[in-house]
Amino acid sequence: MSDNSRFADAGPDGPDDAYGPDDAYDPDEQDGSGDGGVRDVDMAVIEAGSRTLRAGVSPTAAEDDVPARPADPAVDRELREVEEELLGRWPETKLEPSLDRIAALMDVLGEPQRAYPSIHITGTNGKTSTARMIERLLLSFELRTGRYTSPHVQSVTERISLDGAPISAEKFIETYRDIQPFVGMVDDAQPHRLSFFEVLTGMAYAAFADAPVDVAVVEVGMGGGWDATNVVDGQVAVVTPIALDHTDRLGHTPGEIAVEKSGIIKKDATAVLAQQPADAAQTLLKRAVEVDATVAREGMEFGVVHREVAVGGQLLTLRGLGGTYEQVFLPLHGEHQARNAAVALAAVEAFFGIGSVHARTLDLDTVRGAFAAVTSPGRLEVVRRSPTVVLDAAHNPAGATAAAAAVGEAFGFTHLVGVVGPSGDKDVRGLLEAFEPVFAEVVVTRNSTHRAMDVDELAALAVEVFGEDRVQVEPRLDDALEAAITLAEDEGEFSGAGVLVTGSVITVGEARLLLGRK
Repeated sequence: MSDNSRFADAGPDGPDDAYGPDDAYDPDEQDGSGDGGVRDVDMAVIEAGSRTLRAGVSPTAAEDDVPARPADPAVDRELREVEEELLGRWPETKLEPSLDRIAALMDVLGEPQRAYPSIHITGTNGKTSTARMIERLLLSFELRTGRYTSPHVQSVTERISLDGAPISAEKFIETYRDIQPFVGMVDDAQPHRLSFFEVLTGMAYAAFADAPVDVAVVEVGMGGGWDATNVVDGQVAVVTPIALDHTDRLGHTPGEIAVEKSGIIKKDATAVLAQQPADAAQTLLKRAVEVDATVAREGMEFGVVHREVAVGGQLLTLRGLGGTYEQVFLPLHGEHQARNAAVALAAVEAFFGIGSVHARTLDLDTVRGAFAAVTSPGRLEVVRRSPTVVLDAAHNPAGATAAAAAVGEAFGFTHLVGVVGPSGDKDVRGLLEAFEPVFAEVVVTRNSTHRAMDVDELAALAVEVFGEDRVQVEPRLDDALEAAITLAEDEGEFSGAGVLVTGSVITVGEARLLLGRK
């Protein structure tokens, strides 16, 4: 298979760098059908927050790019109207493996997704963080970018970004109203109306064309081949680590899941592949050969040469497709994020033709500046000090394993209290078992959506994994946060105790609001 790689000369020899390990997962909640997408409750209740929790927020916490509700009541009211209209469609959890509706929408809109080149990203874990790194690199090289990711942490407007920032509520509303007549035309002509995710995808592609952008960075919602985003022909196709998730829809082994995800690899594209389980790697490489795609593999053509923990993140040496990049500071925690950085760098190099057309590296200072500016809300994100409260959107066992390792490496807590609020359709036992070695105690709770796991069922499962003495049950998330913070504080000011909130993007998003990160 390696003969298919036009970058093979850049790779090292030796079995230690062989392609195929399955230990490179990260805790991103990725799939648009998953835990974070649609809020079906009045978020005003969550946004009201807790006065006690807000009082403990670190005054030095930096602002981030997760938008709050519009300050203008009229704009907020109209945005809520648009959200309600979108919520009236098929939710992201109801899927039909077809591109017919989205293709019809693109046709009546004049094929906006073909107005710019695209970098298309699939995988199980790591997609959103990788997309944000790719976007930051492209921006640093003075390109106008559009980024489409899912699910959102707090606001649906996060999903569509222009030039590194979520579009404004006004632009979101305007874009929706602009394509609304065409959406109606497609609805009338199809057996089923366009879904929530399909309409948002159409909005993103239209907004990117209208901007216009120089390049779009597009994350799939679920799978790949029949995902609504797959009406783009990404000249670079990125596959982040594949693990078991959404097995009822995608398959029961990494190799089976990779069949659907490989569908984003198009003819003559460059496929940038993170390290994968062996069966997934075989499937992806077979697809690349079938469509005559260039292949760049982590551990062969690119990868992480060295990493060390630093204050606020980690210091990396990355091997790219064109050469080595030293002293790269990444303000994110965990080995999985270092690997995401290597994948993002290779994707941008491939976009610029490095490794195939050009035998050179990207400007080192520009690369350093780009990675130093990366943010990824809800991914091992510190939102409070004394005690330290960290948010992470791990939602499957692979993500939880990476999060557990990273929080131990980056923070060194001597007493870690978990707050876990997963969705009921996930491998919750596997999630809890991954965290069991690092959680001294766990507070089980639920978020505000109907997809949240029943607290009593979650508690029973947690008792089986942790033992009764280590489990506390708090049905309300604000009460769960208070309880966990109290447990950490009871260890004493200098004990090294902390809190990790995890299980779902929804849980993390609501916790951010409760803890004052607006």
